[in-house]
Amino acid sequence: MAEQTPPVPKVLAFDVFGTVVDWHTTIAREVESLVPGIDGDAFALQWRQGYAPAMAATMASGTFRVLDDLHMDILRTIAPPLSESQLSELNRAWHRLDPWPEAVAALNRLKSRFVITPLSNGGIGLLTYMAKRAGLPWDLILCAEVFGAYKPDHRTYQGVARVLGVKPEEVMMVAAHEKDLDAAQDAGLQTAYIERVHEFGAKRTKDVSPSPRHPLHFRDLAALADYFGC
Repeated sequence: MAEQTPPVPKVLAFDVFGTVVDWHTTIAREVESLVPGIDGDAFALQWRQGYAPAMAATMASGTFRVLDDLHMDILRTIAPPLSESQLSELNRAWHRLDPWPEAVAALNRLKSRFVITPLSNGGIGLLTYMAKRAGLPWDLILCAEVFGAYKPDHRTYQGVARVLGVKPEEVMMVAAHEKDLDAAQDAGLQTAYIERVHEFGAKRTKDVSPSPRHPLHFRDLAALADYFGC
């Protein structure tokens, strides 16, 4: 039997950190401006590396905490001596992440045809302030805080479809991370991979080789908009 062609999606759900915004460059710059002489590149990587273990520990405890709180916990363990106000200001750097150069224009193009939403492990407040500063034109904000679970829990992906009254296969997850797309696909969503070769800094090149699981594979969000004729 011939494989069924998936429907044209009605909703595009975007991973944010690394896919839409350049977290590494912004965090490195912010910490260097606050702490002269620090290696911002290494600090940004160390901070981000604590993210997955912090989420795993929270999930194992049967609780849920917003990402701002997890980021602060990690920051307290890795930061040089700083005042509480300095720690708080640095933690809010995650609210001020710069978008990738083509992201805002591409999202506006895609918004002309689809409902567009983040689907991030960031919290509602974090994503709202980020969107306000960066000009990210979301139709609504969906995230881990809305569903009480972090990606890759299937409740997050299927929650997008439930909230917007569409079938899971009418939602396309757009991300620069294969594990995110694998989980979304397992939850019934369509997927599109975005190359972000320098997500972890200009000194490092990420492997962005196409995966057979995710044949929709694009250089950036502008190429995704081109594909859909937006």
